[in-house]
Amino acid sequence: MSNNKKVNISNEARAELHDTLSLTGAEISINTLPAGGCVPFVHYHKNNEEIYGIISGSGKVIIDSEDIQLVTGDWIKVSPAQKRQFFASDNESMTFICIQVKENSLETFTMSDAKVVQ
Repeated sequence: MSNNKKVNISNEARAELHDTLSLTGAEISINTLPAGGCVPFVHYHKNNEEIYGIISGSGKVIIDSEDIQLVTGDWIKVSPAQKRQFFASDNESMTFICIQVKENSLETFTMSDAKVVQ
């Protein structure tokens, strides 16, 4: 029996992959804001940092009252206690991935966590 899971999110405005992929160490979501749209709330986290990657489009994020412009290819890390809200630009939508993980939980990564088999 395989522990792999595959899902296709198609063109959903928001897809959370935690339950869909049975993730045990992260939450990942794919989000699309329409032109002129925004995440309808300001939020922060108790324990989890978030890493955002802009897949397409442009917009901005307001983090603790600081406006940060975002374009395709940008990545930004937000610490748990920082208040954040995302906005698409007025003339185009913005699609982004959000990876949520517990702050300071990464002990090994890439090749320090891999075992090469041939």
